[in-house]
Amino acid sequence: MSLRRYVLRRTLLTLPILVGVSALTFALVKLLPGTPVDYVLQFQEATPELRASLRAQYHLDEPVWKQYLLWLNDVLHLDFGERIASDRSVSAAIAERLPETLVLGGISFLIALLVGVPAGVVAAVRRGSLLDEGSRVVALLGIATPNFWLGLLLILLFGVHLNLVPVIPPVAPVFAPESLVFLVLPAVTLGTASAALFTRLTRSAVTEQLRQEYVRAARARGLDERTVIRKHVLRNSLISVVTVAAVQVAFLLDGAVVVERVFSWPGLGRLLVRAILQRDFPVVQAIVLLVATAVVVANLLADVLYAWLDPRITY
Repeated sequence: MSLRRYVLRRTLLTLPILVGVSALTFALVKLLPGTPVDYVLQFQEATPELRASLRAQYHLDEPVWKQYLLWLNDVLHLDFGERIASDRSVSAAIAERLPETLVLGGISFLIALLVGVPAGVVAAVRRGSLLDEGSRVVALLGIATPNFWLGLLLILLFGVHLNLVPVIPPVAPVFAPESLVFLVLPAVTLGTASAALFTRLTRSAVTEQLRQEYVRAARARGLDERTVIRKHVLRNSLISVVTVAAVQVAFLLDGAVVVERVFSWPGLGRLLVRAILQRDFPVVQAIVLLVATAVVVANLLADVLYAWLDPRITY
């Protein structure tokens, strides 16, 4: 099977997954206490006629299955409706916040890879040394430390006591220098757990590959140790790293909800929390569906990367 046919087949197989995620999201939102009408009318007197009019406006007078089909039809046309809290387009609200979350998640992901993978390789090559033991302890602490606590600690140390970075987000475009400087602490906070996971996973994979016969054969042919590690061992070890990296996309987007709250960063995380508190169902459903799509696409890219890392893998 060619790569193009494989990608097309996997894409078609992901469509039922997305439909299932959308149905589950819609059902869970419906289980939340209260309705959008309750939020809209909480500060005013509501006549039965006004309440009935609002219920009809948001299709709440329809059966649940019909509400879902109406919403799904709008989603297929890339129309997520209007926000209940402000009568603003949901798509516009997400488009305004999406770059901030993408930049934060992208920097965090780069930090996790650039720190975790080299640290894991060094720990595996120097297995049993003090450096190896230290990396394992640091990785364990990185996984066990809650990101909200780590974020507050970094703010207190580097923002308040040392005054090296700002603790209040600047009013500037996301790619402005002052915004990128501010994102250092949030990105480190969000990427620490992933970096620790990549360190432990890379160490385990590289250690396993170093025991293989092809490594002994490469060394017997007189290849330099760096060449053996870089061109042979690391490439075979990255298959497991790629698999976990695809899963970490969901973790980074999910963790951004807490980190953005801690650092007051105006991304999708803060928008999602506010939408939940305001019973703004269209926003909640759109963001959850967006995250699910990102995870599915990340797993699809991981499957494609397998063949590049190991040509023995067929489609």
